[in-house]
Amino acid sequence: MSEVHVLDHPLICDKLSRMRRVSTPPKEFRTLLKEISLLMGYEVTRNFATKLATVQTPICMGTFPVLRDDHFTIVPILRAGIGMVDGLLELMPTAHVGHIGLYRDEETHKPIEYYFKMPDGIEESTIIVVDPMLATGNSAADAIDMLKRRGCKNIRLMNLVAAPEGVKTMQQRHPDVDIYVAAVDEKLNRQAYIVPGLGDAGDRIFGTK
Repeated sequence: MSEVHVLDHPLICDKLSRMRRVSTPPKEFRTLLKEISLLMGYEVTRNFATKLATVQTPICMGTFPVLRDDHFTIVPILRAGIGMVDGLLELMPTAHVGHIGLYRDEETHKPIEYYFKMPDGIEESTIIVVDPMLATGNSAADAIDMLKRRGCKNIRLMNLVAAPEGVKTMQQRHPDVDIYVAAVDEKLNRQAYIVPGLGDAGDRIFGTK
């Protein structure tokens, strides 16, 4: 069974609480989301493998740890996932970025695919799938299905807020994919929105309704 990592660092908690406020405008919301993504990225990448390399310092030669692999791919689920990319790119400026387009049918609450674009060599990459909300879990699980069908194996999921229902769906469908979240909220309402949540993340990022 996959692990659920709740990253409740005080800075992350404070920024998330400010994002939850209905009065937070899109510009501030985007800035906070970028900052949280960077902070969460530090923990999501904690177990990345390293190797020893010889380095010439200003004083002498030395052997020091560097990342063993350098092929990382950030995969936002469109459209809200876009808001998490910049923070992670600040942490990993050489990372590639792929895109998965899914939208939720308002009646069935099931995700519908409309876009899939990945960099070359994706099957050998360490992949971080990002989306602010893990509600029903269907969009994230479907996105990871799409990646696995193309041979991807090293995948982890990063969300801001999760519902218990979404965590359960992910663990049932992808027990090999660890989940990193800033908070696990109470439940989903009848419209499949997270309670208390922070509303529709895409609308709040881009100022749409």
